[in-house]
Amino acid sequence: MDANLRKKALISGCLWMGLGHILYLKQQVKGALYALAELAVLFFIAFEQTAEGLALNFNGLIVKGVRGFITLGVFNPDLPVRQRDHSIFLMIDGLICFVILLLLIVLFVLSIRSICAITAHYKATGGELPGNKAFVRSMSEKAFPSIGLSPLVILLLFFVVLPILFSFFLAFTNYSYPDHIPPANKVDWVGFKNFVDLFGGGQSMWTTALGRVLLWTLVWALLSTACVYFCGMFVAFSLLNRNIRIAPFFRGLFILPYAVPSIISLMVWSNLLNGTFGPLNAMLKQIGIIKTNIPWLTDPSMAKFSMIFVNTWTGFPYHMLMVTSILTSISPDIFEAASIDGASNWKRNRFITIPMVLRQTMPLIIMSFTYNVNNFGAAYFLFMGAGASRGPSAADTVSTNANAVDIVVSWIYKLTLQNPQKFQYAAVLAVLVFVVLTPFAIWNYTRTKSYKESDF
Repeated sequence: MDANLRKKALISGCLWMGLGHILYLKQQVKGALYALAELAVLFFIAFEQTAEGLALNFNGLIVKGVRGFITLGVFNPDLPVRQRDHSIFLMIDGLICFVILLLLIVLFVLSIRSICAITAHYKATGGELPGNKAFVRSMSEKAFPSIGLSPLVILLLFFVVLPILFSFFLAFTNYSYPDHIPPANKVDWVGFKNFVDLFGGGQSMWTTALGRVLLWTLVWALLSTACVYFCGMFVAFSLLNRNIRIAPFFRGLFILPYAVPSIISLMVWSNLLNGTFGPLNAMLKQIGIIKTNIPWLTDPSMAKFSMIFVNTWTGFPYHMLMVTSILTSISPDIFEAASIDGASNWKRNRFITIPMVLRQTMPLIIMSFTYNVNNFGAAYFLFMGAGASRGPSAADTVSTNANAVDIVVSWIYKLTLQNPQKFQYAAVLAVLVFVVLTPFAIWNYTRTKSYKESDF
């Protein structure tokens, strides 16, 4: 038995990925796959495609991508606009190169771990090395799930992780209209300047708008979540009352707001609540309840109330169904035992039903909270019928484009697709939302039964 097998395999594997498998571990197929992966990456590092052909000058696509990410291009006003460096494209190309290098590092770590596992098996069995047949058999049996999921992981890297990274790094640039829109102009790295501007670094107008939007986003998420949940719970409790003879009819009637697409419901309510031409004000005037129009969507306080009311109307049926399913699954023996002990109907609901429902639906509440933080439709489509301003204005609305009822996600939309097109500030807000909501998402996932019963 060769006592230095692990040392020689590790040294050769570090010099070239897969070389240890080929020379010492008798797994030429596995080693060749590792070696080809490294060779492909090194090829795009060392060789550049020129007019004369391939040139070995270590200026390949990956090198250009990393360099372009660092510099974001060179501004050359003498060139036509179409021929100038596009800073955003260079950033995306650089991120793709970094993802490829990250995959290579992961493969390198896996190859080293493979060498350690094979040499440990070699030592435990007294000199037995699993060959190519063992590798192929393990690929078809043990490693098959990993191989089957690898395309999905790669797609997630490029279509989920990459956009998140792009938004994160965009927050450290000056990408904005009109002076830093590529390719006519160049985008530059500015470090934490955007964060400083938004969080009290001299841009008082933007800091005030951010504080107002963040506060309303938090209040909106809490109130809307509480309203849709407890309204749904109340309706579910009411429809399970034995005195209601046609409960299925009412249950089907209450599910209609949830069955209709939310964007349609919001736009219908937008017209119903129009302060000038809306039928709701016209009806209230005709029956003598009001004399002047109520500014449902143009007064800040009334607009916030309207947002919560309409969101409750569209969202409570889902919670009603969830709570109903939980209530019907509770054993009647529990309530019979409580009745024998003298508990009233109110005490049975307070100490038995409600705690059990809350315990079962806590992940649903967290999910609803995170959804309402990003509930773009309620903050945007509801005010389509409120006039050109699309909602009540605030003191800084003209400059920041954030009205009195905008939440973070709707403000991000306006900053990117409407004036003033401050893409860098929108990226800062996107990073902020991601940082705040990620712990809730992780907590919600780790509370699921599928996670608790998994093997990892």
